[in-house]
Amino acid sequence: MPLDALSNLNDDALLVLYANGDPAAARLLTDRLGPRVYAHAARLIGDRSEAEDIAQEAMLRLWRMAPDWRPGEAKVTTWLYRVTANLCTDRLRKARGGHKGLDEAADPADDSPSAAQAMQDKHRRAALDAALGQLPERQRQAVVLRHIEGLANPEIAEIMEISAEAVESLTARGKRALTAILADRREELGYRDE
Repeated sequence: MPLDALSNLNDDALLVLYANGDPAAARLLTDRLGPRVYAHAARLIGDRSEAEDIAQEAMLRLWRMAPDWRPGEAKVTTWLYRVTANLCTDRLRKARGGHKGLDEAADPADDSPSAAQAMQDKHRRAALDAALGQLPERQRQAVVLRHIEGLANPEIAEIMEISAEAVESLTARGKRALTAILADRREELGYRDE
């Protein structure tokens, strides 16, 4: 099936088409979901090369399980975020003492209009990544999924296999902790009380 015709299909339908041998469906799903999986892994693990490996492994697992996918039972993105988070957790546990912190991760290029704004945005992202790295793992995961990935609490609850109330609690505690961690850096990061 041509890509134009496939682009209007949801992830479930594309995965079923891939399972039935349509390579264009796989290409479209990879283009659609790959960057999101990578970004999620990068935020959780704090190492861009590790995040690339994790994103590739998560997508490989998606392709392997495609023949067994049952549309309508779960969202493909929910399943994929859960797999990504689990892979990140496994890597972090293996490397407890030796992994790089989030503040050491390289930042993606920024398309902001001025060099000064780009430097400030990069500094803010690095500060946020470093602060996220100080949160407990579950709080970090909940905050990233909710406030960076923009997912709704019920979907996060499904990904993390907890209740929606637990998601709310984790994100609230995570936000309070981030506020406390970054409080004395407001002026340095270019935030001034007006």
